[in-house]
Amino acid sequence: MSTFHIAIDGPVSAGKGTISKLTAERLGFVYIDTGAMYRMTALIAKRHQIDFAAEEELVAALRKTHMDMHTPNEDEKDGRLVTVTLDGEDVSWKIRTEDISIGSSKVASLPQVRAVLVEKQQQIAEGKNVVMEGRDITYRVLPNAELKIYLTASDVVRAKRRHLQLLAKGEDISFEEVYKELLERDERDMNRLTDPLKIVDDAWQLDTTDLAIEQVVELIVGRVRAMRKE
Repeated sequence: MSTFHIAIDGPVSAGKGTISKLTAERLGFVYIDTGAMYRMTALIAKRHQIDFAAEEELVAALRKTHMDMHTPNEDEKDGRLVTVTLDGEDVSWKIRTEDISIGSSKVASLPQVRAVLVEKQQQIAEGKNVVMEGRDITYRVLPNAELKIYLTASDVVRAKRRHLQLLAKGEDISFEEVYKELLERDERDMNRLTDPLKIVDDAWQLDTTDLAIEQVVELIVGRVRAMRKE
């Protein structure tokens, strides 16, 4: 059977990571979190004291860096969805702070940075059955994906989810701050000049506001199996 690509786009905290990871597990596919690559770029910028807007410096640093991802092994099962390494260093949790989240949204607006990372993402997916999620997967990274999904939820529900995630990691931040940043991030993601967040015509729009994670996974797995005639 030929390879099958599932491309999932959507705004922050729509449930893309968890749903993509569980869907990949159920189907035996490889899960690829493209957002982690932008987060790693923000971490690189922070560590090397590169401004988030310094495009050429960031691109030069990226070309010297090896990014990788793999399914968490037994020693790494601490709640993470995927193990992310930067030049061999496990940075899975170091890239999940709020300042790195804000930085990743800023570096993601840079065309040359996106071009380098899109190339890496396409190389990872080549020849594999994958579930890849991000902001521009359905039309930029995997435009020929067999199944394209736009996953979303109301902004209040997404902000609540994000707030709970941050509190669980010990960050002292109010719901109001998280909600404000979420709206600002939506604005940046949808209005950037290069590869903005958008809904393509052939995408299946899935609103997770009133659905449990397992319900969403079941819907996606069912559709994939029907498409593959399993």
